[in-house]
Amino acid sequence: MTDQPIRREAVSDQLYSVLRDRIIGGSLPAGSALTAERDLAAEFGVNRHAVREAVKRLQQARLIEVSHGGRTLVLDWRHTAGLDLAVGIAGAGDGPALPGLARDALEMRACVGADAARLCASRRTPQTADAIVEGAGNYAQAGPDLAALGAADIAWWRLIVEGSGNLAYLLAFNSLVGGTLAVADVPMDLRTAELLDIDSHHRLAAHIAAREPEAAERLARELLSRSVPAPVQRTGR
Repeated sequence: MTDQPIRREAVSDQLYSVLRDRIIGGSLPAGSALTAERDLAAEFGVNRHAVREAVKRLQQARLIEVSHGGRTLVLDWRHTAGLDLAVGIAGAGDGPALPGLARDALEMRACVGADAARLCASRRTPQTADAIVEGAGNYAQAGPDLAALGAADIAWWRLIVEGSGNLAYLLAFNSLVGGTLAVADVPMDLRTAELLDIDSHHRLAAHIAAREPEAAERLARELLSRSVPAPVQRTGR
């Protein structure tokens, strides 16, 4: 029996997390066969239904696949998994050690936000421009409470991302702000520097309203990059 016991509530969810961590951690390497259902049921002392539900979630996360011969093979998650895997790990707070995950998500946030600002400045409707300018004007009123500023910041950036007209950016934005990645492990001084920069919010809104895409992109990248911590030392692959 394993020394990693399964709690009795939400058994399939817990089993999914254990198997996910084994795959990401390398104890179930890419190309290997996933442990048979009956063996997993015996190892963790759970029924086969819970195992099947956990295996189904692994398949949905593109961590495993069923081969033509009927074997369930472990995939190379770095080649097959999507952003939902990172969101799930950060949201649960119990995933394997993935150094730099929060930083990488914030770096992605800065890249998406900068390009969304550029596109929004080129594509925005007059109504969108008015809403963004008004939102920047109201932004300062949310302070000085950082939690309130954070919520107002998300609402304001949503206007910009929606104004970009890029659906993929909007879905990525939803994952970042809804999955805890956007603020996970961010040093408070970095987050504070971004949120309290009221002037940059005003100037970015003005660039968008004036249809100045290059200036909007530069300022958005500068503003959002303030919350990106220094790079971590990578190990392994």
